[in-house]
Amino acid sequence: MVLKKKKNVEVGRIILDDQKLASFRSIATGEENSLVNLLLECVELKDGIEQLHLLKKIGSLLRKLDTNSVHNSQTGSCMEILVAIYWGLESKSPLKRATASTLRCVPENLEEEVVGYLVSCLRKEMLKVEKSHVRKTIDSIAACMENFSLGEKCMQVIYLEVLQFLQTALLDFKLQNKSLGGQHILQNKLMYDLLLALKTSMVLVQKVQGKIHGIFCKNPEPALCECMCGLLASFTDIIIDGNFLQTVQSSAGMAVLLFIKTIVERDELLPKLVHDLLYNSTKRVHDAPGWLVRSCGGLYRAAPPDDAFLFLIQGTLTMLNWGSESMKDGGDQLLLDILTSLLLLNTCLQESSMALSVSRTLCFWTTSALDALHSDSCSQHLKHSLNGNSESIQKLLGYVWTHWEHPLDALRHQTKAILKNILKIHQKTIEGSTEETDLFFLNLTQSLLDLEWHIKGKYISLSCLVEYLGTDYILTVDDSIPKQVLGIMHEPSLATYATDLLEKMFIGHKNQLNSSPQSGNWIEQWHKTWVLPFLMALCDEKSSQTTTIIDHYLPKLLKCNPDSLTYMIEELRSSDKAGKNGALSCRGALGALMTCLRTARAQGLWSTEDKSTWDQLIPVSLIKQALVHKHEQVRLDALGLICETNRTTEVVSQREMDLVKFFLPYNLNSQFPAMRQKIVWVMRKLFYRIRDSSQILYKQTQAINRQKISGYEKEANNQDPETQLQQYKDFLMWVCERLFQALFPGASYPSNFIVLSLLGIIAELSDDAEGQTYRVIHISDALQPAYADALLGCLNSTFEEVKLLAYDLMRKLPATLFGLQDSEKLRTLLQAALDLSTSTKPYDCVTASYLFALLVQQRGFLLALRACSSKQQMTGDQFDGLSKADGKQPDKETVETNILEVVKYLVNCLSDEIRQAAKSLVHAAASNPLYGRVHCIIGTLQQLSLKSVTKIAEWRQIVEGLISMAFHLSTVVSPICQSSSPEGLIPMDADLETAENLHKIISEIKPRDTNDYFAQVKVMKNDEDKETSRNLPGDCNPAEDLSMTMTDAEGRSCQVTAQMVLVCCWRSMKEISLLLGFLCQNVPVQSVPDSKDGLIAFHQVWAIGEYFKYQLLQSRHRGAFELAYVGFIKLTEMFTRCNNNDLQKLTLQWLEEVLQEIKSSAPSSKLCATRRSAGIPFYIQALVSSEPKCSTTGFLKLTMNELIALSMPAVSLAGSQDEHTTIPQVHALNILRALFRDTKLGENVIPYVADGLQAAILGFMSPVWAVRNSSTLLFSALITRIFGVKRGKDERSKKNRMTGREFFSRFPTLHPFLLKQLEMVANTMESDSGVLKLHPSLFLLLLVLGRLYPSPMDGTSSSLSLAPFVPLIIRCGHSPVYRSREMAALALVPFVAIDRILSTAQSLMETLPAPTHLCIRQNQIHGTLLQALHLLRSCYDSKQRTNSCLHQELHDIIGCTRAKIWLATRQNPCFLTRATFLDIIFILCHHLDVSNTVDPQILDFWQIAHHIILESELLKDSQKFLPAPGLIQWQKSITNLTLSVVAKSVSLRPKSLSRDAICKLASESAEVQPRLLLPHLLHSEFLEVRLLTLETVLFWLEEKDFLQARETDGNVLFLLSGIEDTLKKLAVQEKHPACLAKVLKILCHLDMEGLFPWIVNVSVMSEAKLLRWILSLADTTKNSVELQSATLNLASKLVTHLVQKKQEKSLDSISEELKQWVRLVVQSCEVEQQTEIRLTAAKVLIDAVPSLLANKQLYLDLLDTLTLWRCIFTLLQDEEQAVRDKTTDVIQMIPPFLTACKENDILYSVVNPSLALDLGLGLLCELLQIWGQVLPGIVALIEWMLEEDDVEEDTVNETLGEYDFLFDKSEVNLWAEKITFANLLQKHLSRLISHSRVVPDDESHYCLLSAKASDQAQRVARLFEGLPPAAEFSRTADYTRLSIQKVRLLNTAQLLRLFGLGAIIVGHF
Repeated sequence: MVLKKKKNVEVGRIILDDQKLASFRSIATGEENSLVNLLLECVELKDGIEQLHLLKKIGSLLRKLDTNSVHNSQTGSCMEILVAIYWGLESKSPLKRATASTLRCVPENLEEEVVGYLVSCLRKEMLKVEKSHVRKTIDSIAACMENFSLGEKCMQVIYLEVLQFLQTALLDFKLQNKSLGGQHILQNKLMYDLLLALKTSMVLVQKVQGKIHGIFCKNPEPALCECMCGLLASFTDIIIDGNFLQTVQSSAGMAVLLFIKTIVERDELLPKLVHDLLYNSTKRVHDAPGWLVRSCGGLYRAAPPDDAFLFLIQGTLTMLNWGSESMKDGGDQLLLDILTSLLLLNTCLQESSMALSVSRTLCFWTTSALDALHSDSCSQHLKHSLNGNSESIQKLLGYVWTHWEHPLDALRHQTKAILKNILKIHQKTIEGSTEETDLFFLNLTQSLLDLEWHIKGKYISLSCLVEYLGTDYILTVDDSIPKQVLGIMHEPSLATYATDLLEKMFIGHKNQLNSSPQSGNWIEQWHKTWVLPFLMALCDEKSSQTTTIIDHYLPKLLKCNPDSLTYMIEELRSSDKAGKNGALSCRGALGALMTCLRTARAQGLWSTEDKSTWDQLIPVSLIKQALVHKHEQVRLDALGLICETNRTTEVVSQREMDLVKFFLPYNLNSQFPAMRQKIVWVMRKLFYRIRDSSQILYKQTQAINRQKISGYEKEANNQDPETQLQQYKDFLMWVCERLFQALFPGASYPSNFIVLSLLGIIAELSDDAEGQTYRVIHISDALQPAYADALLGCLNSTFEEVKLLAYDLMRKLPATLFGLQDSEKLRTLLQAALDLSTSTKPYDCVTASYLFALLVQQRGFLLALRACSSKQQMTGDQFDGLSKADGKQPDKETVETNILEVVKYLVNCLSDEIRQAAKSLVHAAASNPLYGRVHCIIGTLQQLSLKSVTKIAEWRQIVEGLISMAFHLSTVVSPICQSSSPEGLIPMDADLETAENLHKIISEIKPRDTNDYFAQVKVMKNDEDKETSRNLPGDCNPAEDLSMTMTDAEGRSCQVTAQMVLVCCWRSMKEISLLLGFLCQNVPVQSVPDSKDGLIAFHQVWAIGEYFKYQLLQSRHRGAFELAYVGFIKLTEMFTRCNNNDLQKLTLQWLEEVLQEIKSSAPSSKLCATRRSAGIPFYIQALVSSEPKCSTTGFLKLTMNELIALSMPAVSLAGSQDEHTTIPQVHALNILRALFRDTKLGENVIPYVADGLQAAILGFMSPVWAVRNSSTLLFSALITRIFGVKRGKDERSKKNRMTGREFFSRFPTLHPFLLKQLEMVANTMESDSGVLKLHPSLFLLLLVLGRLYPSPMDGTSSSLSLAPFVPLIIRCGHSPVYRSREMAALALVPFVAIDRILSTAQSLMETLPAPTHLCIRQNQIHGTLLQALHLLRSCYDSKQRTNSCLHQELHDIIGCTRAKIWLATRQNPCFLTRATFLDIIFILCHHLDVSNTVDPQILDFWQIAHHIILESELLKDSQKFLPAPGLIQWQKSITNLTLSVVAKSVSLRPKSLSRDAICKLASESAEVQPRLLLPHLLHSEFLEVRLLTLETVLFWLEEKDFLQARETDGNVLFLLSGIEDTLKKLAVQEKHPACLAKVLKILCHLDMEGLFPWIVNVSVMSEAKLLRWILSLADTTKNSVELQSATLNLASKLVTHLVQKKQEKSLDSISEELKQWVRLVVQSCEVEQQTEIRLTAAKVLIDAVPSLLANKQLYLDLLDTLTLWRCIFTLLQDEEQAVRDKTTDVIQMIPPFLTACKENDILYSVVNPSLALDLGLGLLCELLQIWGQVLPGIVALIEWMLEEDDVEEDTVNETLGEYDFLFDKSEVNLWAEKITFANLLQKHLSRLISHSRVVPDDESHYCLLSAKASDQAQRVARLFEGLPPAAEFSRTADYTRLSIQKVRLLNTAQLLRLFGLGAIIVGHF
């Protein structure tokens, strides 16, 4: 639901001069409705709207005039006045259009007279030469020709004079343009004036074209000829001159062709004349007419620039009639030549705007070609030349393939239009044949389907083809397209393209099936093709992958066939998953059902107004189940189903309101930001429905009351509207109260965000009275005093978003609700704000800022400010006017006065603090950080529009004082930020041991300071440290009086660290920049000096600019200059929009100055020469981006040209770079990096990418580290700019890649550059001397080339082919650097086409040497093997090749591998190359189908693999290895191969092989016994072998189809049956943590019963002893998370096994072990543990539920059982979403005897953590009754509430305050809410006590509980009393902790009261 804003149209007013008005009055008559009187009344009116209505009335009167009536002078005067009115109005005014409409109503006999008046007035207008009037006149001329017949007749009369006027205007505009350089606003305005004049001349010539053409054919008039040729010359000059906007030049190109077409005598001469002008202008100048040579002399003297040529072509295509007979001679050749020229221009014009112009022009060309083909005179030559298989169209298709992935959306759209027209062109050339059999269409379809689905152009092209071939044909070629496209739609960038394709396909498929002869059962086939794959994806895919499918595909699918909704519901409800859930990341059938219903209801396919509709579609219980589903998206879809409708006025039913009531309590605490936003948005729709429908219900109520008919009876089916309104009110009151109750102390940020957002929406609807006749409630009705305090307390949140929401909500509520009319409360809050503004914690000043913003809106603010200032003992006269200002003033004036005074006060306070800081920055950082005051000043000023203040003089003083204060503050703190090592002040160490090191850093920095802080180290020390400090060196002894001076405002000592000083300084710099930026953006500037129209003068603006310039060019602290950049951006934007010419020129002046300073590299330069140039890139970035987008980007061109030149390596005469060339190069590279990363510049930087990449690659070869570093950073930025932001984890994914054709077409200069550089690199790889040669640019070249790949759409004739790179990359693989060889292998893969992969790999393998080769180079062998390996991997990973096409190539590669098998044996001494060759064998073996083949070559290769394993060192115990390169890789490779062979050997089916094959295989591999190989691998001495083997075994066990495999052939069990003893031995003897963890994980997967007896080394370990050993192991494995998790899991499995085994026996024998296990589980649930351990603990607890925690019999001790339940509740409140979601599975494990007796609609299955916490507590209370442990359980659970927090900490905090840590914001867990848990616990315990009606036998336990609670309540009450006023702001953490403790104690009191105790607890509060 979108609320559209009403547009306010400026109507204006008709104004006549006094002379005309007086003369018109003199002819007025007494007739009331006469034409004269109506017109006179219209002129005298003051309201434009009323004048508009009268003009319409006058028009009606003119229509009624009889054409034969006698003409009189009055009528003529009226016509003259109307014409004068018409010319006097602005062109866009509605009054002008109304006047023209009135004039169109004049009778025919008056038209000539009106035209005469128009001509006369126009001539007078054209005589005025003022610049402003010229534009108005041109506007009027253009308006005359726009749907105004009389105006067109006027133009027919004086067209020559108008053309002469336009010619003069164009000449004047051209002269003005030369004098406005750098003044962007005036220049842009002039450009639009010129564009209007140009277009007006074109429209005029088109209107009178026939007349002008006739004159030129007969006898040309000299004046007309001179005017037309003059205009033509002006247009030509505009085209050639590059200082005009491209839109102007483009229009001029069309005007040139229009004028030539108009002047040429015979149309048949036009094609040749235009052809000569475009292509032979310099050669055929003698053949051209003289008028054309004179007019277009610039085109005939020299070839036009590329852009001018493009504009001429564009004009040619648009202005010539390509379908006419006159184009027959020469038109065909001109059309074809234009295409060739456009394709050539595409490679020359690289700017994004020009590339777009080329694309549009090509689209024009295809349209022109279609016109030519449709002509009756179309030649066969043209048809043949435009056929789809012709060279011209193939080249045009090449353009499409190159640009369909272009980053510009508009260009991609043009590409689609070009392709559509190409298909139309080809279809026109093959008229008479069918598309289904045409080779062009068939080949194009197959080529497109062969492409990968990540290419956007594939979808566009296929959607175009569907229109011609039909969906049936496409599905016949590949019926898996729907499933494939749905699978790729999780990519947001592809979703819209994929949806458009699918939409065209399923709509076309539906029409085809419906129209076919066998259409009886078409819907089933259609559902199977399009709906069923969607439902499968919706149920099984992850939510993140289905969002785009739901948003794009589902609505269009339902729109195409609404009846499919029934099919969807039936399919999903019949699914077994409807009430269950699969993986957490999948929504399941229930979620899919909610999604479909939600979308359908939002589209209006079904309504819930009828109660039976709900029951027919879906039961309410399923909706409730979905509302509390574990999956976030399922809950959101269920809520959307309730709230979203296609009509905002649809009544909200009671059932819907009940469901929302059920939803809210369990979904306020949502951790995902997107989920929170969506909940708020959906609830907004519900509230708007209530508001809109309540208006209708109220009107119905009023209508019923007005009828007052005694016999009125309400319809039975309709609910009384008054009752419905009451339900609305009750519902909204419940919502408000529930939301306000959620604002308790300690509420989480997610809860606060949702609550405040929803309350803000309700308040917004309550206050928005526009168009409302009825208001359901006002939010203030639900606001109780406690709620108001809670809302006010939200301002102290550490999250600024919560502060903002709370502040916005409070602004909508009356101040009286918060008690702000109470002067004492107002003063208390103001004092708290003042105190927080000087807090050492940065987020406190944000709270202070919001408090100031709230309090300045109050009338009593000034008195409160006076009271606070008197307490601070402020001196001066700043409050002399308080008493005068506190009177009753208008609200705006009151607010302005309040803000004025508080800003004065804060500035005065800050000035004193700056003076103190100048003496001691340490003291300032410790007691009064300066940034807080500045932040509060900014926040206060934001509450007022400084452009509409009334106290101008006072505000000028304030602004001047603020600027002066900012400069003074910067002088004090900037030395820290500008020091050579600002980060040197970061260390937190303030102890004496690090004082000396800190002193060295500070001594190096040496900022300006008047005290001894920067000469001596200050350490806040205790008394015991004084003696130690004497041992420090004399020059770094701490100041003796430091402990006296470092105190806060209350006299308390505080710690000061170096970090606090740095934070104080850089945050102060940050706030200064924001303040100055705010002033630049919001304060009006004086137009002239000493004027009264602004608050800030020119010299002040200049000073601010100089300040920013100084900070950006010299500051070294990133935090400081980044914020200076933000402020400087606002300043440059102000320069752009101001009218001061001097300010507008400052930007260019500064840019030229800094570029010159960078270029000069003078020793006196103060530019900051850090490794990233500090703020210099930000400075230039701000200057360049300040240029208006519609300008000619002169700043960018100037900057990029200078920087590119500087960034290129400059070698001195000595052959090495010196400092004078290095520093400018470093700066240039760093600035280029910033500009290429700037999104504001967009595609404007693309023309410079090629040069930038060359500079980066060449700079990487520099001997200077700084240049190499900057080049690397620039290279990274360019890779992102070219290939886009990384969109996948796989570096080799084609999502961030580009075809070679597209890359080199966009950057053609890079092809020869990269090829040359790669050739240089490759030449260094192969040296006969064997000397190691490393080329520095190899890595960068391979990174670039590795992102390119060939496309099936690429032609072989391209001059920018990737083929030349392939042999060079292969040679680069011989590099002596391992990483370079690997990069070369990865880069080679995408360069090889899919059908050439195996043949290339074979050719690489053939180059490997024989064992007898004299010179064997292992680096070369390894590089070749790596390339072959990666090629084979890509081949088998590819999904585009079938097995049939691989068979022969596979034979060839196997044969080649067998020939080089010596490289895998001991004959090869290099382990690294052996390992790589083994990897190749592994890949081949892995993909060989040995079980189903009789191919002897494959069987022989299999036997070779067996032989290599058996003869390897892996199976020879006598072989000992010394450390050698590649040894570890070889161990992994041989192990992988062995395990693969083992798995394959076991799965061999004798029945699938012939007897001979079996015998042959058995004879060769008799020694290979898989059950013996695994133990041998596990006993290996090599860690990597054991680890890899264990990982593989674990993978086998964890495979999804393991159960199925075990039930069929038992392969895995067969392999593992012989290694159980080995695993037991390893578990005891293994020392490596990773291996031991894997062993324990494997044991967890095995049957516990089968592990016993546990015999290791002839000793038998019992079950209890094994448990003790595992628990002892857990105590010693704290350092390994994996091992700790495995130990916990195995111990828990064993405990569960023992409990189940000893159900009939006593567990006393292992009671101690069980307690130890419980302690282990508790430790694993602690918040300090790693997430993996907590997840394991959750899994353990889930498995323990049926046997231990929810069993009818209590096996463990009650306290131990409750402890485990407490662990569950702790994990349900864990901060990690994954832990909480995993723990909710506890609810699914609840046994049936507990869930069967529940009457709730909610199934105990898949619920969210909030509901799981509620249900879990309820189940625990129920279990206590089943176990008969109610009384002990109640005591234990009440103790939970009392032990939740330690009150002693609060006593410590009473004196400690909040000086602990600088950035300590709050507790670690930001999700858990202690009060929520306490309230739930109290609710269920109360219910348990009430239902069980137990009477304690011994009240001593309850009395002890009562005494303990009373003692805590007394201490909490005392601590509350000790807190200062407004403690929720000044002592937030203490206040929150005490408030939570208070709630828990009150809940305890309520529980004890049920036993007659607890009253004394309440008394303490």
